[in-house]
Amino acid sequence: MSPSENRRWALVGPLTVALWVVGIILINHNGPADHSTGSQILAWYKSDANTIILGAWLFMLGCLGFVTFVSGLRMRLAEAAGPASHLPGLALAGAAMAGVCGMLTAGVDLAGGIDKNDIDPGTAATFHHSVDLFFVGAELAAILPLAAFAIVAWRTRVVPRWWAAFSALVAIVLIVGPIGWLGLIFGTPIWLLGTSLFVLLGSRDRVRATAATA
Repeated sequence: MSPSENRRWALVGPLTVALWVVGIILINHNGPADHSTGSQILAWYKSDANTIILGAWLFMLGCLGFVTFVSGLRMRLAEAAGPASHLPGLALAGAAMAGVCGMLTAGVDLAGGIDKNDIDPGTAATFHHSVDLFFVGAELAAILPLAAFAIVAWRTRVVPRWWAAFSALVAIVLIVGPIGWLGLIFGTPIWLLGTSLFVLLGSRDRVRATAATA
């Protein structure tokens, strides 16, 4: 993969994080408390429908960005690990599953905002509380791309080993149920930003090396 191609897809990482952050802020604006009743949730859907829909849409676009980023990263890992390694493909499969679960996490509130006038309080509560189900799915699926990246990066030093160790740490946190949410909400965005930076810096070094030998 050429340095210019690396730079293009690596920029998707920061864009993904930005979409996630803005989306979460909008979705949770005036959001109901954890133990709100169905009537309170339905009232929130009705009063903040436009904000919920926009926030969920942006968050879901961020999930597509995550899959796009890991798809580009898979090519970089495949170059480093060799064609016999299945880890790059495993990373992409995990990212795809995490992306789908992430889209569904926001999608249930999106549906509530769209169908606010056609659902009852019980359905509104079901929509909103099903977020937890899809969140846990995204949490578990995200283990695969981070763990696969950590293993390949540690073996090949495609990035510094301390960053590979950080990736492994986030994957371990994701495995541990009570604290797994920390790995998804904080660890994964940090990993995206850091990995994007290393790819961009690596691409710049390759350009300089090519120019020096020309």
